[in-house]
Amino acid sequence: MANELKIAVVCSSNQNRSMEAHSFLSKKGFNVKSFGTGNMVKLPGPAPDKPNIYDFSITYDAMYRDLMQKDYELYTQNGILHMLDRNRRIKANPERFQSSKEKFDLIITCEERVYDQVLEDFENRDRNDEQAVHIINIDIQDNHEEATIGAFMICELVTMLLASDDLDNEVDEILQEFEHKVSRPVLHTVQFY
Repeated sequence: MANELKIAVVCSSNQNRSMEAHSFLSKKGFNVKSFGTGNMVKLPGPAPDKPNIYDFSITYDAMYRDLMQKDYELYTQNGILHMLDRNRRIKANPERFQSSKEKFDLIITCEERVYDQVLEDFENRDRNDEQAVHIINIDIQDNHEEATIGAFMICELVTMLLASDDLDNEVDEILQEFEHKVSRPVLHTVQFY
């Protein structure tokens, strides 16, 4: 059943949080894809006001090579090269959620702003209201440690949801239990494709 549920994990740039969860869930046998909702991919640069900005069409490998050439030591030390190396082993390039026409059973976002962008995208889509999708937000800070913790939490949540015999009627109860377990607030809504 795990691979029957189509799952999307969404963060801002499809680099850290969504890709860590993508990696973790796929290793557990889940049918998962990952996305970002930003207009561009942003990675930390040499200073907070000097991020590295890429288009979503640029491959992880090209980003890796670009940053390696710019400052190998800096991007090794801050973990960006390691992250990009993991990413390029999973898929070729980041993907923007708003550009995807795929349908999912469950969409998990990693911050409230991304959750709002996903809901806004649903408002702008042509829909026939035939397939329900649960959209759930868990706030996860955008750093390596939190991304790892977040991946475990997302896996725990997906496992709890899959254990339900009647997800549509039990989802609120499951989310309350999950919130209590992880001590983080969760947002939830149902949209239709």
